[in-house]
Amino acid sequence: QVQLVESGGGLVQPGGSLRLSCAASGRIFSISTMGWYRQAPGKERELVAQITSGRNPDYADSVKGRFTISRDNAKNTVYLQMNSLKPEDTADYYCNADGTRTYGSMWPRNYWGQGIQVTVSS
Repeated sequence: QVQLVESGGGLVQPGGSLRLSCAASGRIFSISTMGWYRQAPGKERELVAQITSGRNPDYADSVKGRFTISRDNAKNTVYLQMNSLKPEDTADYYCNADGTRTYGSMWPRNYWGQGIQVTVSS
């Protein structure tokens, strides 16, 4: 089984920064795409940013120029550096590992973390 553990969330003032981390553990052979999604109260979950194993990133328009996603393939870890945070960035942030292949399993699977809260408020 694969577990994703997120860290780094919390309360920050508008204009501040936070860095989220997500470490995947288990009998992992490879992970195709790692990403971050978020869900604000009363809204649907949305993609924030994702990055392929070749380190090609993709961002939601709302975070371009402010957020940076990166990953360490050796550690099966993905990071999200969030700068110039706005109140509208407030949400629960979820880590995702898509196309995860594990030893002993024939098919890739998609895994989610439990979520971590980010609150941007003065």
